[in-house]
Amino acid sequence: MEQGNVMGTMRRDGGAPRRRHTVFRPVAVTALAAGLAAGLLAGTMAPAVATARADSSAVVSKDAAGQDRPELQKAVQAFVDAGFLGVQVRVNDERGEWAGSAGRRKLGASAKPPANGHFWVGSVTKAFVATVVLQLVAEGEIRLDAPAAGYLPEFGLDRRITVRMLLQHTSGLFNYTGDLDPDGTWVPGLPSTGKEWLDNRFHSYRPQELVRFALSKPVKFAPGKDWSYSNTNYTLARLLIEKVTGHSFDAELKRRIVRPLGLKGTVVPGNRAQLPNPYAHGYFRYQDAGEWKVADVSRQNPSLLAGAGDMISTTKDLQTFFAALNGGKLLPAKLLAEMREPHTTSDPLYGRYGLECS
Repeated sequence: MEQGNVMGTMRRDGGAPRRRHTVFRPVAVTALAAGLAAGLLAGTMAPAVATARADSSAVVSKDAAGQDRPELQKAVQAFVDAGFLGVQVRVNDERGEWAGSAGRRKLGASAKPPANGHFWVGSVTKAFVATVVLQLVAEGEIRLDAPAAGYLPEFGLDRRITVRMLLQHTSGLFNYTGDLDPDGTWVPGLPSTGKEWLDNRFHSYRPQELVRFALSKPVKFAPGKDWSYSNTNYTLARLLIEKVTGHSFDAELKRRIVRPLGLKGTVVPGNRAQLPNPYAHGYFRYQDAGEWKVADVSRQNPSLLAGAGDMISTTKDLQTFFAALNGGKLLPAKLLAEMREPHTTSDPLYGRYGLECS
């Protein structure tokens, strides 16, 4: 079994793969692979790879640092050659652990990104949220097929929308960062792309505000009748955790996952705009009055994506988390199997979603 984590800054030409149904900064890619199956998760946050600053959280194990894996270093360099400013990678396979990086940590600097810097993990956040929800299901605090409205009555949700549908992206709820109409017309959401997002990137949102905005828009389809990726689902899932436990999502995550697994660099930042050290800079290329410009977006308020893409982590922590999750240490076998079972109508462009886990 092999696990890999890849993190990269923006392409120098400003380009990046774009996806249907969701909006994200064209500055980063986060990839997680297991064996021959690889799922690509694109975050909505503008992340940054690590700086070269010497810091305890940037330490790479001797085994990882000592491995000579030229084929992996060549693969990392290929990202930079394709236009990314900097990349950090961690691989765990039958030969052990390897961590490396290529490129630069900052425009105008020569230092490479270290192999365990902090970055905005984007939609990988959803896997953490889904895990906590399913732990509450295992404890009998939440029922997967119960109406979400029963736990969150304040939003007046359609009672046909179940907790399972939130995790599965089958609720039909509008994606508050923007969405496609059934006829393919793009419907803008809250500022989440282009210069509008850039100028708004320090704005503070409350999760309830995000949900109410989404609910002001028409639904895409009747609950359970189709599949469509929506950040709204996971903001609701986060609020569900907080309502059922009486604690913040941050507190529950620390109690259930961060502390037991010893995750040293995983953070729910709230309104805090600063990445912890060490980190590398992320950039955003945009047009203003017909002129191309580049902005350093390493600092930003992630509250736009509460529960859907606002967390910070490291490749080491992500490897530890996904190894524990897939190894059955965080969920009972039955729930883990349900989490990993792909929904038949999920978009293959996203990697075939189950209860979030692709």
